[in-house]
Amino acid sequence: MTQEKIALFIDGSNFHATTKLMNLDIDYIRLLEYFKGLGTLIRPYYYTALPDSTEVSNLKRLIDFLDYNGYMIVSKSTKSFVNQATGERRIKGNMDMELALDMLKLAPHIDHAYLFSGDGDFCRLLEDVQGMGVRVTVVSSTKTTPNMVADELRRKADHFLELDSIISEIER
Repeated sequence: MTQEKIALFIDGSNFHATTKLMNLDIDYIRLLEYFKGLGTLIRPYYYTALPDSTEVSNLKRLIDFLDYNGYMIVSKSTKSFVNQATGERRIKGNMDMELALDMLKLAPHIDHAYLFSGDGDFCRLLEDVQGMGVRVTVVSSTKTTPNMVADELRRKADHFLELDSIISEIER
């Protein structure tokens, strides 16, 4: 029997917000080992927008660590803009398009995609990838306040995994 070919797609900002609300520290090496135990891990992607290169941040240290330890980092710089209505300065760095394109590109080569996000914007992506014969598991949490997973995304997925159940598995 051949092993299932899997890929991880981690929406960094959504995943970080969820783990922060749950007060979880993620051991990314153990997380990778856990998924390697489930099948042939083709690619573990981590998507994030990075602040200005002159800033030193915990995020940059995390990205360097992940890059060194087997994750494929997909990033771009954040953009700063001023809300014309309020005059408020905002920082934006959405990685949804990059994640969607990579999942669609990799879909013909995998059996199972794990999406670490609760963003309902990914519903159409799941439909298209599932239409290509790929099973999709959404990894997020319904146990946060506010709820970090869109109900429609959870319903669209072939499987839904509560993040804390994976964390308890990898901490054994």
